[in-house]
Amino acid sequence: MYEIVQVLHSYLAYVVLLILILAVFNAFSGWIGKRIFNMEKDLRLSLFALILSHIQLLVGLILYFVSPSGLNAIKTLGMGGLNAQSRLLALEHPVINIVAIVFITIGWSRHKKFVEGDKKFKSIAIFYGLGLVLLLSRIPWNAWFN
Repeated sequence: MYEIVQVLHSYLAYVVLLILILAVFNAFSGWIGKRIFNMEKDLRLSLFALILSHIQLLVGLILYFVSPSGLNAIKTLGMGGLNAQSRLLALEHPVINIVAIVFITIGWSRHKKFVEGDKKFKSIAIFYGLGLVLLLSRIPWNAWFN
């Protein structure tokens, strides 16, 4: 089961990042270009990014509890026994990514409170953008390129 969840988490990450980058770019271009918030395109792209990021979080949480690199590494080695790579996988990656998903969720919730398109775009651009930066900061890049 561990291998299946790990592969799913790895490949889904590419899709989530792509959609999230598109949603952030779309929100910034709509905000700067003073576009009207389109319920077909803009809403669906932002909602799709939100849904996929939450699915990725759930898969990641499952992986955290079944992986030898997650909670089991902390139980086995203790916090002091983790090297930089182990600490990234067991602590930094999950915690920072949860914070990133919280930012994305806040952006989605805030945008619904506004009627004006520029405020909707601004909320999504800022909070989804912060979430994207946090996600990119804690990706185990060496595992992606092996």
